[in-house]
Amino acid sequence: MLITGYNKLEAELKQLKTVDRPSIILAIEEARAHGDLKENAEYHSAKDQQGMTEARIKDIEGKLGYSEVIDPKTLSGDKIKFGATITLTDEEGKSVVYQIVGLEEADVKKGRISYSSPLARALINKSIGEEIEVKTPSGEKYYEVEEIKFI
Repeated sequence: MLITGYNKLEAELKQLKTVDRPSIILAIEEARAHGDLKENAEYHSAKDQQGMTEARIKDIEGKLGYSEVIDPKTLSGDKIKFGATITLTDEEGKSVVYQIVGLEEADVKKGRISYSSPLARALINKSIGEEIEVKTPSGEKYYEVEEIKFI
C-alpha cells in the first residue's frame, strides 16, 4: 500500500472511532428510551448502522495491520513495479498516465490502477520502449511504455 493510501485509511479509522461510533451509541440510547424495541425502527436502524461501522473498523484495522507501506519516492529503477507512475501511448498516439497502487487506493478516473488490474499486470517488469497488449471488454488494446517515474 502506498503511504497516501495508508494515511487515508488511518484518517477514516479515526473518524469511525471518534465521531461515528459515539454518535451511533447515542442514537441507540435515544431509540431505547422510546420504549418497545420490537417495533422501533430508529433502534433497528441504529443497530444496523452500528454493525456496519464495527465491520468497517475491523476491516480497516486488518488492512493497516498487514500492510506494507511504500513511499514511491524511495523507489527507483528502469522497470515498472508497484508505486510506479507510467506514461503510455496507445495505438492512436494518445498518451495516458497511470500509477500502480493497492486495491484500496485504485481510482481509474484519477489515473490510479490496482496492481491486480489486467493493465497493471501486463505492465509489471516492463521497461521504456516495450509494448504491451491488454484484453479489455471492448477488445484488445496496445500500449507502448514511454516513461517510468517514481513520484
